[in-house]
Amino acid sequence: MTEHRSAPRAATTRSPGHGGTREQPMVPRAEFRSYYGRPVLKAPVWEWKVPAYLFTGGLAAGSAVLAAGADVTGRPSLRRAGRLGSAAALAASTVFLVGDLGRPERFHHMLRVAKPTSPMSIGTWIITAFGPGSGLAAIDELMPGRWRRSLLGRLVHGLARPAGMSAALVAPALASYTAVLLSHTAVPAWNEARLILPFVFTGSAAASSGGLAMVVTRVDEAEPARWFAVCGAAAELAASRLVDTQLGVASEAYTTGRAHQWRRRSELFTAAGLIGTLLGGRRSRTVAMASGLALAAGSVFQRFGVFEAGVESAKDPKYTVVPQRERLNRSRF
Repeated sequence: MTEHRSAPRAATTRSPGHGGTREQPMVPRAEFRSYYGRPVLKAPVWEWKVPAYLFTGGLAAGSAVLAAGADVTGRPSLRRAGRLGSAAALAASTVFLVGDLGRPERFHHMLRVAKPTSPMSIGTWIITAFGPGSGLAAIDELMPGRWRRSLLGRLVHGLARPAGMSAALVAPALASYTAVLLSHTAVPAWNEARLILPFVFTGSAAASSGGLAMVVTRVDEAEPARWFAVCGAAAELAASRLVDTQLGVASEAYTTGRAHQWRRRSELFTAAGLIGTLLGGRRSRTVAMASGLALAAGSVFQRFGVFEAGVESAKDPKYTVVPQRERLNRSRF
């Protein structure tokens, strides 16, 4: 429950008119307060591990796509970077997620049912479908040469390509489901951005995974990674700008305070990485590595900025009340 407090009705001023004077009310801007100083919504209690999980999940998804493409087109260096990057990012993502849940068995409990109306349930199944393919493909890259001649080694090698392809097919869902998960909460900044956040997150995933591949892959094999990163960075920047300008009052949560600081850094690093990739990533290994690191850093900052905007919007009743009143006013006309 909230109170909408304004100045008393008696506060007036007089202005000249044709028939003498008339009174005009002096009403200050509305101030939204909750009863007893309590917020309308309970702010998320998640820690830094959640935005870290959002980043590593996207990195795992984008790397799997790059690895599958490199496998088909005969780029072993890029394939290896993508497969190992995907598996490592997925392992880190799992650690962050389980760490935030507090008890590992909670993840297992989510697998008891498949609930299409629950983003958390669907996300659990997406991770479960993605993990085995990504892991098996990475095992093939790490297998010692003497093991490859064994029956088990030949079996793993034969399954590595279809396993990698299966992970790549699930990857778009993995890259975007976290945005759906956030936007289906009551947190105003996330809910108001529900149509845009999936594009921010998928673009960020492509930029970071392409950037990582540019760092660890030879320049002559990294052409697909460069274009993947360029397209992802451009999409992330464009979608992020829409978040800043198209959400009404909810945009303020993204453009003020700590969220703005995080997202400003994201924009600067992502733009620098994009320009560096376009101008020098093809010719210079040093430029390619610096650009790739900048793109990865921009993706990290983006996830922390979105997370911070949601937390702050839940603390201020304005972000809950104003959109509700705007929707109510539109429904009357």
